[in-house]
Formats: sequence, C-alpha cells, structure tokens
Amino acid sequence: MIQSIFILSPTGEVLIERHFRGVTSRSVCDYFWDRASVSVNHHGGLSTTTSLLTNEEQQLLLPLHESVLPVMEVPESDHGTVYIISILRDGLSYLAVLPSEVSPLMILEFLHRIADIFVDYFGSPADESAIKDNFSTVYQLLEEMVDYGWPLTTEPNALKQMIRPPSVMAKLQSVVFSNTSVSDELPRGTISNIPWRAAGVSYSQNEIYMDIVEEVDAIVDAVSGSLVSSDVSGSIQCQSHLSGIPDLLLTFNDPSLIDDWAFHPCVRYGRFEREQVVSFVPPDGNFQLMKYSLNADRRANFSPPLDCHSQWHVNKSDLGFAGESSTKQPTESSAKLTVQMQVKSLSSLIKSATRTVGGMKTVVENVSVTIPLPKQVGTAKFQVSMGSVVYDEAGKIAKWTLGKMADGGNTTRSQLTADLKLNPQKPGDEDIRSPNLFLHWKIPLASVSGLSVSGLSLSGEAYRPYKGVRNITKSGLYQVRYS
Repeated sequence: MIQSIFILSPTGEVLIERHFRGVTSRSVCDYFWDRASVSVNHHGGLSTTTSLLTNEEQQLLLPLHESVLPVMEVPESDHGTVYIISILRDGLSYLAVLPSEVSPLMILEFLHRIADIFVDYFGSPADESAIKDNFSTVYQLLEEMVDYGWPLTTEPNALKQMIRPPSVMAKLQSVVFSNTSVSDELPRGTISNIPWRAAGVSYSQNEIYMDIVEEVDAIVDAVSGSLVSSDVSGSIQCQSHLSGIPDLLLTFNDPSLIDDWAFHPCVRYGRFEREQVVSFVPPDGNFQLMKYSLNADRRANFSPPLDCHSQWHVNKSDLGFAGESSTKQPTESSAKLTVQMQVKSLSSLIKSATRTVGGMKTVVENVSVTIPLPKQVGTAKFQVSMGSVVYDEAGKIAKWTLGKMADGGNTTRSQLTADLKLNPQKPGDEDIRSPNLFLHWKIPLASVSGLSVSGLSLSGEAYRPYKGVRNITKSGLYQVRYS
C-alpha cells in the first residue's frame, strides 16, 4: 500500500515527509518536481497564483496535468520501480509513493481527504504557512490517519477526539506545561457501530441545516457564447448540531431526478435502494451527506445563466534593429482584450417554492471572471464599466469582480477592456495564445434538477429540532474558451 507521503511547497521544498513501510529517498520528489516545475507559473512557483485561482483551476491551468500525470512511474529509484500518485491543493503538491500498483482512485480520494482534514483543522486555505505553523499537528494527524500504509481513521469527529485542533491557548499550554494535544484515550465511537459520531453530544438548541448544491461544469465558446459542453453534479451539504443519537429520515419529492449517487458511510444504503429514502444517524458538525449526478433529460435542458463574449486582438511591429535581417528581427507587440457580460434568461432553472411564492426576483450572486493572461504580458491596464479588477502581476492573473447581477429583460452589458503591452518576441519564440476565461457565479433558491425535500423527520430523541433546507446552483469549472 502507501509507502510514504510527501507534501511539497509551491517551490518544490519538502514540507512534510512521513514513511510507513521503509524510508523512501527524496529523489522521487526531485523526479516529480523536475517535471512539475516546467512553467508551473511564469516565475517558478504556485504561490503567486493561489489567491486568485481555485484548486480546480490550478489543476487545469498549471502543467501538473500536462507534464505530470496523476499517476507516475518512477523507474530505477533507490527502491526499484515505485509509483507516485499526486494531487494539487491550495498550492501544495500531495504525493503518495507506492511500491506496487493499487487502485489509484482510492489513493486520490484519500489524499483529498487529508487535504480536507487540514482545512478543517487549520482553516482555508491550508497552504504552506498553515502547514509550517502546525508541523506537529500535521504529523500527529498522519500518524492516526494511516496505519502501516493503509488508510485508517478519516472521520473528522473521531480525529478531533484524539487530536485537539490547534488554538492559541493550546499552544501556550504546550510550551509552558509541556502538554500534548493528543488524547490518552481512543474516541468513544471507535468501538461502536457509528464511529463517525461522537458520544455524549449535547446542545441547548438543536438544529440541522441542509444545502442542496448543484455545480455546473461547462465549456462556452468565447466568440459566439454558445454552450459547447456541460455537466451538472450535485451534493447535499449538512450542518448538524443535534444532541444524543438522533435517527433522521430524509425524503424527496421526486428521487428519479438524480442518478449515480454516492453516500456518506452514515447512510443506510440498503434502505435507499428499496424505498428511495435517506435514513441516517448524522455526524456532528459539517459533513457531506451525499453526491449525485443528474439524469440525461435534466442535463440537456440546461442553458448558461450568463452571456459572456470575449475578443482578443494582437498587434505586432518589427523593432528594426540595425544589422539584423528581417527574419531575425524581434517584434514589439501589444494586445487588447474585451470581455462582455450579461445575465441571460434563467428559465432553465427551477425556482424553489420560497422564491416562487414570495415573488422574489432571481439574482445571480458572486459573479466574477478570472483571466489568466499569457506569460508574454509585460504591463496591463484595465477599464471596467461595473465592478472592480484585481491584477496579480507576478502570476499574470486578473480577477474581475462584478458582485450581484439581476435577472431582467433589459439588463445592460458589463464590459472589461484590457490594454496589454507584450514583451518583445523573437522568431521561434512561443506563440501568444488567447486567454481562456473562468466564470464564477451562484444562484440561491434555484436548481437545475428541481430536486426538493418533501420531509425530514427525527426519531430516537424527544426534542424537536429546527430544520432548514435550501437549493443553490453555482459554477464549478466553468470556462469560456477560444476554439
């Protein structure tokens, strides 16, 4: 199984290394980074781009998906042939080294779970500074999560009973009194049939909230604005603050709308297959109850909520240096980028009953456009008719934030214009590519599938909790590309 785990910084420095089945030489990290560092960004690291790029956009834009595959074979290492399975999260490269072939999806999911646990413990983003500030906690977590190379404890509630999350007071106590954050006892749920839930949970106010979140991954043509391809996936995110051992039953109005579901271990899968209801004892705190995809009919009815067009034009002129032939003359270039944004009809979305009854206008919230500019850009000047622009000059990343845009018949187009000065180009240099855009948006109280909850009942406890359920549709990896 897993022989070693390494965590690399945005510049390739080894931050964390933990060995479970013999010591693995750091030469495997050098082998990985030699391939991963090729144009990782324009200045040799990930740190300059992480503030403006999501994890998904980092995976797509940065060459970890081009020069480094998620699964790599390292021949002729100190331990013979080994395999590296890697992910990129918050600018950090998580590497699992394996001596033999195993199911890569399990290792990828486990690495993502490690990153999620770090976010739960240290806050978001769990980047280089968070890891460096909590070295001891990171090693303690890895010790509990992996047993001789096999994933062991991955539930946040169980881990928090064994290893207390870091706090200022805990750090002071560890220095003054030499206290450790590791518990002397196993979590009480370890020997029960519900290890995901802590025992003895008590709240003065019992409540549970559920968000039915549907993410839209799409590719839109930059010139015509037409939809090239799209996919919609959903999840139910829960926040539970319930006392005791509550047993919940979640029912849907039309469960046939969803397909290809995956559940948290707390869900009784057999009952869902028989009755199409979700019966579970919830973990305490935040957790993902289930994931699903939409059936083909609902996916086909989706249309983009935003109309986004992009125009890109490059002007080139020879610098005319004396003594050089015209074929060797460097060229001075400038470019102009124009992006127009407008809310389209949101008729393909199904509004929640709250919005329909109240007559509320549909609003597209948190609208922004991330623009990764070519590495040849020297200087950039932006003008916008709405919102604001933040430009990361080192990473060549611009983010145009528009905020809220209402659905209306006569909404005006918002426009961004960028005048770019490009560095001189010599014959044979890499071509200047038109930038693809990433759109971000969120539409509350609306869904693509129309999935809605018909009931959420509680048994096993005497209290009546406060319950809240809402739908949210948001962008996933939503790209505007040039063909």
